[in-house]
Amino acid sequence: MDGKAYFLLRLNDHIQYLRKIQATLDGKGDFRGTDCHDCKLGKWLHGDGPAEAAAVGPEAVALFESLFAPHQRFHQAGQEAITKQEVGDAVGSKAAVTEMMTLSASLVDILLALDKATKG
Repeated sequence: MDGKAYFLLRLNDHIQYLRKIQATLDGKGDFRGTDCHDCKLGKWLHGDGPAEAAAVGPEAVALFESLFAPHQRFHQAGQEAITKQEVGDAVGSKAAVTEMMTLSASLVDILLALDKATKG
């Protein structure tokens, strides 16, 4: 599979995960989230991702490496949002959701930049 399609698949994996978390927060699901190593994006980050990025070039490797910290924090914020909502901390849950969405936007931007790097 070419790098472009692969990076876009990882973007889709992230969006699907985010939707599951949001459904739980909206009372329409029971997804509890996972550790950052256990979601599809995390498995790729710690599996085939380094080789996929290296095949594109140094710019892609740098972009790839910048995914780790926001991805880990995204998972933490999602779990915090659910936990705080469950204990009735609406303000804390909303703050965690805001952080989660900000981190999600960063992850999307990086994955789109990886896609763009495949064209250069």
